[in-house]
Amino acid sequence: MGTRTIFTIGRQFGSGGRMVGKKLAEALCIPYYDKELLAMAAKDSGYSEELFRNADEKPASSLLYSLVMGNYPMSSGTLGFNEMPLNDQLFLIQSNTIRKVASKGSCIIIGRCGDYILKDDPDLISVFIHAPLEARVKRAVEVYGIPADRAEDICLKNDKSRANFYNYYSDRKWGMCRTYSISLDSSLLGIDGCVEEITRFKELSEKHRDRGI
Repeated sequence: MGTRTIFTIGRQFGSGGRMVGKKLAEALCIPYYDKELLAMAAKDSGYSEELFRNADEKPASSLLYSLVMGNYPMSSGTLGFNEMPLNDQLFLIQSNTIRKVASKGSCIIIGRCGDYILKDDPDLISVFIHAPLEARVKRAVEVYGIPADRAEDICLKNDKSRANFYNYYSDRKWGMCRTYSISLDSSLLGIDGCVEEITRFKELSEKHRDRGI
């Protein structure tokens, strides 16, 4: 592939962001990390993988903790590790796992605040995949097999959970286009079209990098 590039992909539920990541990984012949991160974080920490699955892309839920901390991002790091709610401990462990896989070379990381965790990496390309709700509901039914009468509610609830997670653990707002390198509408481009646009963006970024721009 040449130059090291780390891709992070945030996505609305039903937008096909995971499939974009998988196809991009196949096209560029680089590792793809999604649920695999949970198993790796469990192995690194000694905690059970089930704990990571249960906390996956969910913020700490302690009301008392939120009141004490004033709802500010985890990056402030005031409390010691063992004083933090379990979800926050798991987030920090998973963050270290994400940094570890990124340090090994080019790869694709799905969700889990990857773009924020790696924000200072000069080789990062952060992507957000979105689509109108109608298109996402259609995909949820036809591709994910979700019952039609529940699809819209599931899309909205998953988006809310991802947004709460991202907004809690970062100092950014989930889905705000200016915080990502590139934001794509999969309903217009299709999965393959998104892969092509990301690949073009990567090539353009490399040209700018070579020129020192």
